Amino acid sequence: MLDIQNHRPLRVLVYEELKHRILIGEIPPGARMMEVELAEDLGVSRTPVREAIRNLEKEGLVTIEPRRGAYASKLAMKDVIDILEVRQDLEALSASLAAARMTDEYKEKLYQINDQYRIAVETGTTADMIRCDTEFHRAIVEACDNPVLMRMITQLQEMVLRFRYLYYEDLERAKKQPAAHQFIIDALVSGDEERARKAARDHIDDLKTLVLDEDL
Repeated sequence: MLDIQNHRPLRVLVYEELKHRILIGEIPPGARMMEVELAEDLGVSRTPVREAIRNLEKEGLVTIEPRRGAYASKLAMKDVIDILEVRQDLEALSASLAAARMTDEYKEKLYQINDQYRIAVETGTTADMIRCDTEFHRAIVEACDNPVLMRMITQLQEMVLRFRYLYYEDLERAKKQPAAHQFIIDALVSGDEERARKAARDHIDDLKTLVLDEDL
């Protein structure tokens, strides 16, 4: 049920809620999105639900089939690879810039996030692992102090969020991430721009290999 006391437009709240449910897998790929059921669940009329579904179709998160209805889009391997290819170059650029511009504040922030990541892995808390993963990569971009790059990578991170939930179904994969992130931190703290760029590229390369090998 939505918080209708929120002062933001209802259509925006419905859109954001449905988008969130798709991204985290609460509405799984291929699931039919019934306007009546969703409206009842959210405590709203069908109109904002219908509008939200149409907007989500434009973003590729929903597929509308004539005479059949709307479905949460399936997550194809090629889609994930396409996103990772773009993300690889942008995050390599981010790491390079961050290495040159890294402040003590952001160094400490990265260390703290990775410590939280380790705790999340130890407790097996998927939501916290995903939050730490997202925050880690976001902090690197923030350290670049480049709003244009931030907007571009934020969009990519959102697109890959569905993949993250599939990735973290296997805790063994998650256990490797704090060490992988520490390698990137070491490169950033060194101030070596090329080393940082390579560390970021290699990290995404590992993810691409995982997708191709395991057909996630």
